[in-house]
Amino acid sequence: MSEQISVTCANCSSVWQNRGTTNCWSGEPAQAPPKPGNCPSDAYEEVVQQSFDEYLGDSEDAKIAFVAARVEGLCYQPVPGSDAVNARWTRVEDTIAFAKLMGYKKIGMATCIGLLDESARLAKILTAQGFEPVSVCCKAGSIDKLELGLAESDKVRPGTFEPACNPIAQAEICNRMETDMNIIVGLCVGHDMLFNKHSKAPVTTLIVKDRVTGHNPVAVLYGQNFYYKRLQKQMVVNGDE
Repeated sequence: MSEQISVTCANCSSVWQNRGTTNCWSGEPAQAPPKPGNCPSDAYEEVVQQSFDEYLGDSEDAKIAFVAARVEGLCYQPVPGSDAVNARWTRVEDTIAFAKLMGYKKIGMATCIGLLDESARLAKILTAQGFEPVSVCCKAGSIDKLELGLAESDKVRPGTFEPACNPIAQAEICNRMETDMNIIVGLCVGHDMLFNKHSKAPVTTLIVKDRVTGHNPVAVLYGQNFYYKRLQKQMVVNGDE
């Protein structure tokens, strides 16, 4: 087994804030900040290069990498008279541009039952853009959650019928329909993992479920020095739940 070296690129946040650049993103490499001791560019140099080689052939991975980089460039537009750039596309537009440049036609949507309205709105947009959207709800089949081995007290509303989420079925149905690409629309944590694992088509996430922040989980990171500072001091789950 190869030696495992921990890497913490997040620590370069302070370098970026102080200098507006990091070692791996510098207009003048000779003036770039030094690499941290656990920089993956050194610790995993071979992995980095071998992985990049995967993008240089004719494989699907190579095409996805190429198109994704193109979409990234198309998303921004220069500000006249400045070296600044402005983002001009939303994530929905990014997704549409990516799918079109990839030549995808049939788009699967793995939707949470709580976001059916959002999925319907997305389907209208995709149809207008020339795609064939198909959607599969997480509760398809309506199988009792108790069959997973959960206790009645584990339900959201104990004493009532609650169907279990079935992300593997969502993925397999999309597989049967031979979707070119699948979009996650608000699947639960864990259920999204299973959908990704079993989907044959490439998967992107449009909506990340967060019931408290209006499906905007990054708000917790921006607010952790005030409202969500408790996350640095209190355990969310103690192990007895």
